[in-house]
Amino acid sequence: MSFQDDPNVIRWRLHLKSPIHDVYRALSTDAGRASFWAESAVEHDGTIHFVFPSGDTWDAPIIFAEPPHLYVVCYHDNSIATFKLEEDGRGGTDLTLTDVGVPVQHRTEVIAGWVSVLLALKAT
Repeated sequence: MSFQDDPNVIRWRLHLKSPIHDVYRALSTDAGRASFWAESAVEHDGTIHFVFPSGDTWDAPIIFAEPPHLYVVCYHDNSIATFKLEEDGRGGTDLTLTDVGVPVQHRTEVIAGWVSVLLALKAT
């Protein structure tokens, strides 16, 4: 993972041993998202209805999906979360997450939240 050096963009980089198609499937399917991201994350008509362990919910429109390399959603506070996936040449995947538009007052919490989500993805 990397340090946050741009105050307007949250960015994390992560290497996963899993093939790119498996990582994309984890991001882009109901069962995949529920395995690491939320209690449930069901997509209907291009919008993911997230239910988090705290009981909070969020409806996240899918902005762009280009299997197996790019997945973009409108996330909390209408920030734009982009997952860019690249093959590492050894059967694994390099993932770069950027989240743009996070309000300053929520930035620290969101940075930590993404760490939790990405480590759960890595463990999955």
